[in-house]
Amino acid sequence: MQISAMWNHSIDLNLIYAAICCCKRDIDLTMQLLKVFEQWKFQDNNEQKYKNKMNKFLERRCCNHNINLFCIFIYQAYNEKKVIEAATSETVNDGLPFVEKDKAQKP
Repeated sequence: MQISAMWNHSIDLNLIYAAICCCKRDIDLTMQLLKVFEQWKFQDNNEQKYKNKMNKFLERRCCNHNINLFCIFIYQAYNEKKVIEAATSETVNDGLPFVEKDKAQKP
């Protein structure tokens, strides 16, 4: 919740959760990673490129577009199949604990 507050509660809680796991619970590293990710989304039309292949993610039940983009960001050196597998793992296997209604619960 501390990270969410720092972002003025405008960032997806699932994205924070995935970033924290990726950074092995190091909050400072997580904040840096999220900053770089937010910048990356708008560089080289990365967000638009994702929209062009969004259906491939949706076919695998990867419905959280923020997580899908984050997986592309993290796995950008890998091929597309590896990225979709990572998004599936975050979505299904890890169970992404937060849902849309959690956004309304601002302290």
